[in-house]
Amino acid sequence: MEAGTGESDADAVTLYWLWHDPATAPEGALDLHGDAHPFGPGMWLVRSPLTRSKLYHRIKWQLPEGTPLACAPLGDDPAGWPKFKGMEAGALGWLRGG
Repeated sequence: MEAGTGESDADAVTLYWLWHDPATAPEGALDLHGDAHPFGPGMWLVRSPLTRSKLYHRIKWQLPEGTPLACAPLGDDPAGWPKFKGMEAGALGWLRGG
């Protein structure tokens, strides 16, 4: 890791909830800069070594200007995971496997 980059060792990752407006997203896959699992339309759970700001901006730069976007860190243990039902198949398994 280079000093001042905001990136850290591969073992030091943060779990993020990421959402962008799927209606305005470009075709093709976004580079989510980490291990990710779909959570719903335009919604992802992402484990990344990037800071929230770096992850947000790297996703923002891949989307058309003005696309709504949200990025929030979550506690990466069962007590910090979101409560959910009806989301993409495998989301809970992905959380548990991380």
